Amino acid sequence: MRDDLVKAMSPERGEAIDPVAMARKDLARKLPARFFKTAAASENDGVFALTLDGKGARTPGGNPLVLRGRAVVEALAAEWNALKDIIDPAEMPLTRLVNSALDGVARNMDETRAEIAKYARSDLLCYRAGEPESLVAAQTAAWDPLLDWAREALGARFVASTGITFVEQPAASIAAVRARIDQAKEPVRLAAMSSMTALTGSALLTLAVVLERLTPAEAWAAAHVDEDFQTRFWGADEEALARRARRWREMEAAALLLALGRAGNGQLRAR
Repeated sequence: MRDDLVKAMSPERGEAIDPVAMARKDLARKLPARFFKTAAASENDGVFALTLDGKGARTPGGNPLVLRGRAVVEALAAEWNALKDIIDPAEMPLTRLVNSALDGVARNMDETRAEIAKYARSDLLCYRAGEPESLVAAQTAAWDPLLDWAREALGARFVASTGITFVEQPAASIAAVRARIDQAKEPVRLAAMSSMTALTGSALLTLAVVLERLTPAEAWAAAHVDEDFQTRFWGADEEALARRARRWREMEAAALLLALGRAGNGQLRAR
C-alpha cells in the first residue's frame, strides 16, 4: 500500500515537480484505495506532523511531513480527511505542493529562485496585443498599474511591447525582482511562489501577491485577461473551464501557504 501511494504521489523519472502537470498525469494512473480512517495534526515539541491513524505521514521522497505551522498541517489533514474511497492526488493540491517543497525545492533553493526570476525576463504583463481595441484597453487597465507598482515598490522598470517579439528588460529591473525573490528562505514558501509563477506566467503577479498588492483572486484575473476576452468573444469551452478550475485550486493552495507563512513569520519548515 505504501508503494502504491508513493507511486501515485511522485513524478516519474526525469519529470519535473509540477503540481499541475502531475495532477493531469495522475488521471491516467491506477489510484490507491484510502487505507486510513483519520488524518490529524499532531504536535511534538513545537512542531506539527501530519498523522494517518496516529502514524506519521511521509512525503513520496521519504521525508517526514512535519512543519512548524499548525494551521498548514491542519489544512493538510482536512485535505486527507476529505478523500472518499481513493487517494486521488488531483484532489490534494496542498499536499502535493508541500511534498514538492520538502522533496524538491528544499534541495534546490537557488535553482528555484532563479527559475522564478527567469519569468521576469519575459513577464506576461509586458507583452500586449495590438488589436482589437477592447483587448488592448483591458490589458492596459489590468497591467499598467502593476508595472507602475513594480517601478515604485520594487525599483524595477519594465518595458511593455506590442506583439510576441522578445524584449530585453533592464538588468537592474531583473536584479531588483531577484532580490525580492531571494527573501524567501523557507522551501514551502518558495515552492508556493514557484507554483504561482508557473500558473500565472508572471513573476510580477506573484510578487504582487507576496507583498499584498493584489489578492490571489485579483492576480488570477490579471493573468487571464486574454483568456477572458476570448471567452466573451467566442463563448465558454467546458474543457477549458474545467482546466482553469483545476489550476485555480493549485493557485489557492499556493496562496494559502503564502498566507500561513506570513502569519507564522515564514517559519513553516521544521528544523
